[in-house]
Amino acid sequence: MFVIGKPFDEQPHDAGNGQMVALFAGNRVLVDNAYKTALAHGGTSNGLPGLRPQYHENYYGAYFRDPDENKLCVACHLPQD
Repeated sequence: MFVIGKPFDEQPHDAGNGQMVALFAGNRVLVDNAYKTALAHGGTSNGLPGLRPQYHENYYGAYFRDPDENKLCVACHLPQD
């Protein structure tokens, strides 16, 4: 899926704000593990793993930045196992 939109925080677009790589995960455990792995390898948190009902009922995602400040998301759209 490829989406173009305005930055979520409504601030001007710049490096790390206004673009994000989002990856789909098959379950919530994979989201948790991806987040923990990213932080263990120099990433920084940009949103703890958890439900985001403002997107939809089963949206479970985590947000982080890599050491170069690129924003990434890993999300599961399925109900809890």
